[in-house]
Formats: sequence, structure tokens, C-alpha cells
Amino acid sequence: MKRISLLAIAMFVTFAVSAQKWSLDKAHAKMTFTVTHLLMSEVDGVFKSFDANITSSKEDFSDAVFDLTADLKAVTTNNDMRDGHLQKADMFDTEKFPTLTFKSTGIKNVGGKKYSLTGNLTMKGVTKPVTLDLTLIGTGTNRQGKKLVGFKVTGNVNRTDFGVGAMPSAVVSEEVELRASGEFALN
Repeated sequence: MKRISLLAIAMFVTFAVSAQKWSLDKAHAKMTFTVTHLLMSEVDGVFKSFDANITSSKEDFSDAVFDLTADLKAVTTNNDMRDGHLQKADMFDTEKFPTLTFKSTGIKNVGGKKYSLTGNLTMKGVTKPVTLDLTLIGTGTNRQGKKLVGFKVTGNVNRTDFGVGAMPSAVVSEEVELRASGEFALN
């Protein structure tokens, strides 16, 4: 029993020491969503305030864990009336639930720099598993000598699964396309 415990502790310490944390460079990042309105046009929204980080111990990021938090009070669709409605109880209900969060639970390489990223998305107090498409855009070093990595993620979620909006899908699509991309710097 003591051998197993010591081995488990040694393995945990080894992972903790070798895991690297990457922080989002907010000046080189964006997060958006798109819904269809009246079955004929697309409305885009922008998350103006969000943060993310990655923890990984492998060079190819095949064990990466992604954490993201977005401020739902700082969402804009470039329409003040619609933006105000997004804050109300029938939509994001930002008085009670001011943030959207995502924490990955798994990552699988599906070819080259493409991955399938699974995780838990929480919005309006509801947590659901989602699968997103992740692309490793590139790696490099900036002028200050910091290691950088760039990722892009896309995917679709059903807004009604999270209790967002009671309007029929003919008015606003139930399917919401999420997109995010950004550079991360090694801490």
C-alpha cells in the first residue's frame, strides 16, 4: 500500500513539474458567435472580455487542458437594443449568471494539427458536454524570447440546451456557431 502511494505521489509530482502553463495574449485573441435570424441572415456577436489558459506537458499539446471564462455582460452584437435583451432573464440572465465557462476534459488528434476537443460548457447555470474542433495554428517565439502557440477552435451548441432564449428557431436559430482563436505565451 505504501509503495503504491509513494508511486502515485511521484507520478503526480513529475506531471506537476513537467506541465507547462500558457496564458492568453488578449491583444491577439478573439471570441465570437453567430446565429441565424428569421432563417435568412446571420447575426454575429463578440465576447469583448474573456480569458483562457492551457496546461500541457507535451510538445504536441496532445494532453492539453483548456480553461476559458467569458464575461457575458461584455457581449456585443453592435445593436444596443439586442445587446440589452441578451442581458435579460430569458436570455443570458447576467444578473444571476454573468459568465460562460469551458473546461476541457479530453483532446484527441484527428490528423496533423487538427484535434477534437471535448469539455464541459457552462452557461446560465447549466453545464453540458460539448465537442469542438481545435486547430493548432502554429508555434514560435516572440521578439522578447517567449514561446508562443496559436490555436483556433470552432463548434456548434444548441442555445436551448442551456435555457437561452424562448423564441422559436424560425426567429433565432437554436444552433449557435462558436469561434475563438488566439495566441498563448508560455509562463
